[in-house]
Amino acid sequence: MLDRNNQAGRTAILYRMVMPGHICPYGLKAKDLLRRSGYAVDDRHLTSRAETDAFKAKHDVPTTPQVFIDGVRVGGYDDLRRYLGKPVADPKATTYRPVVVLFALTALMAMAASHAVSGTPFTVRAAEWFIAFSMVALAMLKLQNVESFATMFLNYDLLARRWVPYSYIYPYAEGLAGILMVAGVLNGLSIPIALFIGTIGAVSVFKAVYIEKRALKCACVGGSSNVPLGFISLTENLMMIAMAVWMAAVSLGYAGGHTM
Repeated sequence: MLDRNNQAGRTAILYRMVMPGHICPYGLKAKDLLRRSGYAVDDRHLTSRAETDAFKAKHDVPTTPQVFIDGVRVGGYDDLRRYLGKPVADPKATTYRPVVVLFALTALMAMAASHAVSGTPFTVRAAEWFIAFSMVALAMLKLQNVESFATMFLNYDLLARRWVPYSYIYPYAEGLAGILMVAGVLNGLSIPIALFIGTIGAVSVFKAVYIEKRALKCACVGGSSNVPLGFISLTENLMMIAMAVWMAAVSLGYAGGHTM
């Protein structure tokens, strides 16, 4: 059987745009993939728009780069990945990766900050910082395009459906509560905000997913994400509720943790 991932000695011809104002990124990725797969690359540059258009017309292709192997056109970068038996990402596929990556990084940030302050990453303060950092990071992602976030948020949030301005207020409120919690100031403001928006959010997600059985995308990491609305999506809201309850308990002396 032909091993397309180990083709030492074989040559692939690659046509890609290399112009003074533009170098095709997919051309660079195709060149790198071919070399890592053992191919010698005959790298042919299309150095002008006219040359590129003429090439596309000649081979009846809509885009470049284009790869040829053994005189046969393989196609563009995604086609090359398929030819070599490698996975091709579906831009419309849902994934929890953005949420998992965000929580992993904020957890590491919290432990790093705890180590810098206390000499150990495993402290109550690290747990508090993890939630607060996560809230700020999630708010930042939403605020990159608040209009897009608000549109997606309106698909399932119960309060936003009744009062549309809430869909714009939410990320600012989440970010403000998170920053106050990091600083450990104005608990009388941060606790009610986190408890309120966290509770409304948790109820909204539970209703949409588990009662109405709707297949929706979560606006938790911004309005352009492909994160499915579901159990993991509840995490953002449940963390805010837990943080608010914990901080309230510490403030009232019912818990022995560190008050940030």
